[in-house]
Amino acid sequence: MTTISVTTWSLEQTAPTDLRPAAVPEGDVRVVRSEVPSPEFSRFLYASVGGDIRWTDRLGWTYAQWLEHLDRPGVETWVAHDRGTPAGYVELEAQEDGVVEIVYFGLVAAFRGRRIGGHLLSYGTARAWDLADRWPGLKPTRRVWLHTCSKDGEHAMDNYRRRGFTLFDTKVEEETQVRTPGPWPGAYPG
Repeated sequence: MTTISVTTWSLEQTAPTDLRPAAVPEGDVRVVRSEVPSPEFSRFLYASVGGDIRWTDRLGWTYAQWLEHLDRPGVETWVAHDRGTPAGYVELEAQEDGVVEIVYFGLVAAFRGRRIGGHLLSYGTARAWDLADRWPGLKPTRRVWLHTCSKDGEHAMDNYRRRGFTLFDTKVEEETQVRTPGPWPGAYPG
């Protein structure tokens, strides 16, 4: 098996004032919360956004695993739509002591390069900061964090930094190289 060296960067914001919002893109772009836990829809987003950048950790999840994850307090999925078509998403997960992780964020390949990503990240980060307002019993957010890696899109790190995230950790690990799964087997070469 072939291995590749993967660098993972962890970034954070420690105050809502750290967020530097992107401009709203032109056209009919809307970001809407997917309020009904839907394993089918969430798996569609995960596979469609991450298929060409080797998101594989959730592909083997069962329906029950997806539902259990999505139905937890403080887990939210915010979806960007371009003229009604799902273009990408951001998944938030409340953690202990007022910490919120942006677990997944990205766009379907056909929607990249249209300035939707900066807007979606801005919107999703703002929703991470006000997450406790929608979930009684959660502590107010005091920190929002995420990680990105060298397998992600070439503009990912720049987008995070432009939105006000700062680096707090870097790790380099060897990973087994996997074939790009696409949203369905064989969708992308690689």
